[in-house]
Amino acid sequence: MGMTIVEKILAEKAGREKVSPDEVVRAKIDRAMANDITAPLTVDALEEIGTEKVWDPEKIIIILDHQAPPTTIEAAQDHAMLREFAEQQKISNFYGSFEGVCHQIMVEKAHALPGQLIVGADSHTCTYGALGAFSTGIGSTDMAAVFAEGELWFKVPQTVKIEIEGELKERTMPKDLTLTVVGDVGADGAIYRSLEFLGSGVEKIGISGRMTICNMGVEMGAKAAIVPADDETEKYLESKTDEEYSTVAPDEDADYLEESHYDAGEIVPVAACPHSVDNVHPVRELENTEVQQAFLGSCTNGRFEDLAVAADILEGEEIPKGVRMLVAPASKWIYREALEAGLIDKLVDAGATIEPPGCATCWGGHLGIMAPGEVCVSSSNRNFKGRMGSPQAEIYLSSPATVAASALYGEITDPRDV
Repeated sequence: MGMTIVEKILAEKAGREKVSPDEVVRAKIDRAMANDITAPLTVDALEEIGTEKVWDPEKIIIILDHQAPPTTIEAAQDHAMLREFAEQQKISNFYGSFEGVCHQIMVEKAHALPGQLIVGADSHTCTYGALGAFSTGIGSTDMAAVFAEGELWFKVPQTVKIEIEGELKERTMPKDLTLTVVGDVGADGAIYRSLEFLGSGVEKIGISGRMTICNMGVEMGAKAAIVPADDETEKYLESKTDEEYSTVAPDEDADYLEESHYDAGEIVPVAACPHSVDNVHPVRELENTEVQQAFLGSCTNGRFEDLAVAADILEGEEIPKGVRMLVAPASKWIYREALEAGLIDKLVDAGATIEPPGCATCWGGHLGIMAPGEVCVSSSNRNFKGRMGSPQAEIYLSSPATVAASALYGEITDPRDV
């Protein structure tokens, strides 16, 4: 019996010819990432175990993105401590305020490559599966062990195959496909499993859309979500790195726990309704739901393509005064690219507020805090109670196109009708 992508990567990193689901292996880590919320806990744990020097400073990445710029004295102290730690440990891959969301930075700066084993002290580390890597989130204390030794124990996950054919129709986006899958699988339907997205439908989706798909693997409980690296991946990485990497594909006789199939051409705009990411319904069923806030950004959907579709919908229009639209480009580079393309002008002219690149609004850290009774349509990945402010507020998760259309009309709106 052949192996899946995750099994092949774990076997190589563990120095084994073959591994099987549910085996426990100790594997070498290629990259380790922590952000300004999780890295302070990792540093504290390192001090507790008496580690004076990290295993490889070139393979550790620290990114300030959740409270950046800092919004409290405590956050400012954490940032200062992390800067000092990075300097002491000679960690050159340190990214400060305004650089962007950690997961976007990891991909943009080629800190994540096909075939690698990457861990991050953030649950959405699974995003890098878009490049054909096995990337997964771990806790801060586990990250301390990685910082110290460069290795970690893993239970080999069982793999679910999700085959996608066809092509998404106009103003139906990879987010709609992803939410459809989440609605079918359920918020706990893939716990400690690996999801492999295969088929001609995925091959037609660019890296940005693949990042959206893999980002939400954890919203189904998955340990990892992966799209095999292909020509699109190599084209994306060509101008970003000279580092060698090896692409990994599943064997034809790989053993999958389950298989499911989707026709991308049949996907329609959908939204995850309060207060669960798997409470998914077609947008047309939700029309007339008034919104007070529309958020475009996060590690799920804050990339150039996302800003472009929103700008296309809002160009020459005016967002109602009762709606605040917040836009957070996923990185400084995307911000600059959007500026040069005139997207920011179009969004601002329509009435949107542009935020610094980062995670602030997505997790309710600052900017865009919601009041009781308010409704937000968001391009982010979670809609739990209290996620963006008051527990009495409601969050609907949708695509950037649906966010922009809903902001324009002040109620949840199918972007195909604009």
